Amino acid sequence: MTAPSTLLRVTGVGARRGERDILSNIDLDIAAGEILTLVGPNGAGKTTLLRIALGLLKPDQGEVWRRPGLRLGYVPQRLHVDDTLPLSVRRFLRLAPRGGLDALAELDAAGLGHLAERPLQKLSGGELQRVLLVRAQLNQPQLLVLDEPTQGIDVHGQLDFYQYLDALRRRHGCAILLVSHDLHLVMAATDRVVCLNRHICCTGTPEAIAQNGAFIELFGARAGNLAIYSHDRQHLHPPQEP
Repeated sequence: MTAPSTLLRVTGVGARRGERDILSNIDLDIAAGEILTLVGPNGAGKTTLLRIALGLLKPDQGEVWRRPGLRLGYVPQRLHVDDTLPLSVRRFLRLAPRGGLDALAELDAAGLGHLAERPLQKLSGGELQRVLLVRAQLNQPQLLVLDEPTQGIDVHGQLDFYQYLDALRRRHGCAILLVSHDLHLVMAATDRVVCLNRHICCTGTPEAIAQNGAFIELFGARAGNLAIYSHDRQHLHPPQEP
């Protein structure tokens, strides 16, 4: 039985590429208002699972349930913009579907209002990812999905990004599904962790996962010292829409 707070559920999902299993017997759910992070090494199947959850790929086994009418926002690993395309941040945001949020007001709320007229090609990696995040939540998604959002961003930019991500969750009450292979910051920025290596090795709170034998075996000694800043998990989330 699906809990009333559940937004998305993956049950018994498997995926194959030729004769090779990419994913095997995956069970996963995400509830309203939580941040859930998938971690694992390169080739673990994280992006494949993400695409199956979003309905972009069909699993070879199992099924995916999404709350009817679920509003989704998506931030990809990277966005390539042709250098010859004259596209400012303001114009880029105006191309996005909207659900009642003002694009420039949200840009200001993200501390990026000064970038409104800057070409996308002139943004730093961290600035571009935050602009993509602003764009992804203009339709007020109930579930915001991010695939390796801090790839290529330095540690200070990552810290800023994750702090902004949590502030965004607090302000709009959306759940967040985050995919990453980085550990040092992301483990401090999430409510629940799923450790994936083609199958689910372990799942739980960051504190519990950091002590789990399967997690330590997969990531080695660096698994023992992850958190650079503390994430407050005692705050209240705004009421969710039915």
